[in-house]
Amino acid sequence: MKAIKTNPTSGRMALSLYRKHGARTLALLLMAVFALTACTKAKGPLDSKEQPAPASDQARADLPAGEDAASAINPSNKGNNIADTDPAPSLLSPEGDTLETRILPPAGYVRVPSDEAELAAFLRNFPLKKDGSKVLLYNGDAIRNQKNHVAVFDLPLEDRDLQQCADSIMRIYAEYYWSIGEYDRIAFHLTNGFLMEYTKWRDGNRLQVDGNDVRWAKTQEANDSYDNFHRYLSMVFAYAGTLSLAKESKTIEVQDIRPGDMFLQGGSPGHCVLIVDIAEDANGNRCFLLAQGYMPAQDFHVLKNPLHPEDPWYYSSEITFPLNTPSWTFQEGSLMRWGEFPLNESEESLVFPASLNSGKSSSTISVMSYEGKTEKNEGPLTYQDTCSLAKQVLSSWYRQ
Repeated sequence: MKAIKTNPTSGRMALSLYRKHGARTLALLLMAVFALTACTKAKGPLDSKEQPAPASDQARADLPAGEDAASAINPSNKGNNIADTDPAPSLLSPEGDTLETRILPPAGYVRVPSDEAELAAFLRNFPLKKDGSKVLLYNGDAIRNQKNHVAVFDLPLEDRDLQQCADSIMRIYAEYYWSIGEYDRIAFHLTNGFLMEYTKWRDGNRLQVDGNDVRWAKTQEANDSYDNFHRYLSMVFAYAGTLSLAKESKTIEVQDIRPGDMFLQGGSPGHCVLIVDIAEDANGNRCFLLAQGYMPAQDFHVLKNPLHPEDPWYYSSEITFPLNTPSWTFQEGSLMRWGEFPLNESEESLVFPASLNSGKSSSTISVMSYEGKTEKNEGPLTYQDTCSLAKQVLSSWYRQ
């Protein structure tokens, strides 16, 4: 067992605070100091070529046998870990190499039609790794818990701990817009609120920092290559996350879920999962597939449903809060939309097997169109808000 080193001065200070103000005050002070420390670590030159160091794997190594990192980071999900159950044969086609050909809709359901240029079609046609593939970390190691996924997206990772949960979703958005040539829509706010637009990066601009002032400065030649696009994403991954993504998004209702929406809890740590597919039955009931990246950075993978591990679909009638997923428990208000991604713009009818005798002739999904980014809600506290609040608390205690 490792010896625990102590700091006598810190110990005496903590004991003095405890005696004078009580346990509650001491706890609040420690929380405020933690917040300030987090704020300090998050700062740095945004145009630095040096990326943040990968997160230590020590936390994973010290976990009790059978426990995954998800339970350590989010203890409320300990009951969500599910048995090592294979999907029902009627829902899985092992030879399929895309989301649409690998995971079949439940009996009585059909996928909602999606035009070729829509996000839903992009996700359905995205390549998957071979059936049975393990979820791997950025360093090539397999994660400890391999029971919670049904498929793995063939979405390459960097060799650094960058592409985590929010980063995976931002990459899906960016790769989609890149694939259809909508480059001006590839833009994400960093945690400090600065809007980082791909088109400016492509044209040779890089971030320059002067105190609290962040601006673009042209320091490179224009470069529209995919490699340069990927370098842009790496910078976004380094300085954006669930906090900034939540600030960019608005809450929606279950009946409005479309592929591209998220269950999102902003924080440090926070988490998010992406709705990657949608199907509907003859009565208008819908079901969805969820996918996630996680911490440390790892493969983007399709989740099982803890309520019925043999069936990965999440049915609208089951989506209540708190919502349990294999790696996180989401609370009321976590269902969010980042962008208005079109779905079934051509108004193609849903086609059900004749045996259902539904008489249904058209989709109940209303046609959507992209009219720019949706209005943003207030969202959770930003890093600046957290730092300001912590400083106010410390200042108040100091005056006392």
